Amino acid sequence: MDHAILGAGAIGGLVGTALASLGEDVTLIVRPEKLSAYPGTLSLEQPSGTLTAKARAVDKLTKPVGVLWVATKTYQLEAALARVEATPGIIVPLLNGVDHVATLRVRYGSDRVVSATIAVEAEQLAPGRFVQRSPVRLNIAASGEPVLGGTVQRLGEIGFVCQFVANELSLLWGKVCFLAPFALVTSASGKDLGEISADPAWKATLHSAVAEACDVANASGAEVDVAKTQAIFDTLPATMRSSMAKDLAAGRQLELDGIVGPILRGGTQHRVAVPITEKLAATIQELAAAHPA
Repeated sequence: MDHAILGAGAIGGLVGTALASLGEDVTLIVRPEKLSAYPGTLSLEQPSGTLTAKARAVDKLTKPVGVLWVATKTYQLEAALARVEATPGIIVPLLNGVDHVATLRVRYGSDRVVSATIAVEAEQLAPGRFVQRSPVRLNIAASGEPVLGGTVQRLGEIGFVCQFVANELSLLWGKVCFLAPFALVTSASGKDLGEISADPAWKATLHSAVAEACDVANASGAEVDVAKTQAIFDTLPATMRSSMAKDLAAGRQLELDGIVGPILRGGTQHRVAVPITEKLAATIQELAAAHPA
């Protein structure tokens, strides 16, 4: 099957390299200024070894592909879509949050957009070079199984933990309820997961933020369990930090609204109090203002 990756950073590069290593036809859509120097061979350092694979890079997608994987930051989505000139068979967005799904469906139609989430700590070391620091958990809406079933099974053979999920809202909000509290607490505290777990006050803050997110998710129609969400943190590397915390430390633009906005707006809409989330978001805005991108 032929795939295109829009957003060839840490997540897009990881997915693209993994797919190409399985023999899938992969095209990376990169920024025009990076095209000439982009390598034809990708590499992904996994905990179990290194994957390498051939892939092509283009600055615009002018030919249809079976699957377009979208892995941009939420604030980059609109501008990045301008470089997709051909209509893909299906679109699989791996963005954070929930609002991007409606944006894509307005553009491509409901049937073409298959919701998905990915959870992994990954980095781009250089163009075409990526590193995976934690297990990959890829969840895809059940509507994508007829097209992606075989591909997902093969991804499992190289260490991805994959599943198809029937309830789309639960799929999307399940990640929000994990990622948003983790991003907020690691960014506001400047600590990694192990340091947070060892600090009673910050650990309690993380649990409270998870509870608030789950309350909003369930009020929005999802089915998310607080205890199961909190238990995820016990399975992750102690050194893990969120990408938001890394962006904040580096003075890069933050994805705060894309990640946390659904909780804040959902809390207002459904009259669910989210004081911890609000306080953490305000703290991060202050920190970002002190060190602007």
